[in-house]
Amino acid sequence: QVQLVESGGGSVQAGGSLRLSCAASGRTFSSYAMGWFRQGPGKEREFVAAISWSGGMPSYADSVKGRFTISRDNAKNTVYLQMNRVKPEDTAVYYCAADGGSSSGRSYARAYAYWGQGTQVTVSS
Repeated sequence: QVQLVESGGGSVQAGGSLRLSCAASGRTFSSYAMGWFRQGPGKEREFVAAISWSGGMPSYADSVKGRFTISRDNAKNTVYLQMNRVKPEDTAVYYCAADGGSSSGRSYARAYAYWGQGTQVTVSS
């Protein structure tokens, strides 16, 4: 089992940057592909980015491609989401999740068995 705790959310102006972190407990973190999802006000949860267990094969939603970067440090049991050139439409609660059924990380929420509690990101114009 994996327990996940996100941090790094907050308020930022459009065009700015934030770095989200997700710390995982458990010695099996490196065996999981990891993903970031978000849920904006009145919206369904949507895929943001995913990364394989080894740190390769990152994938991104079209809406964040070129602005966000997912990475991980297996020695620190942590996955990151670097958010650059943020926009008001990036406002959402951001969740990290662990996917134990895929090597690369899938883009749909039901593939992920473990979830963090979420961290709020608010982008003002």
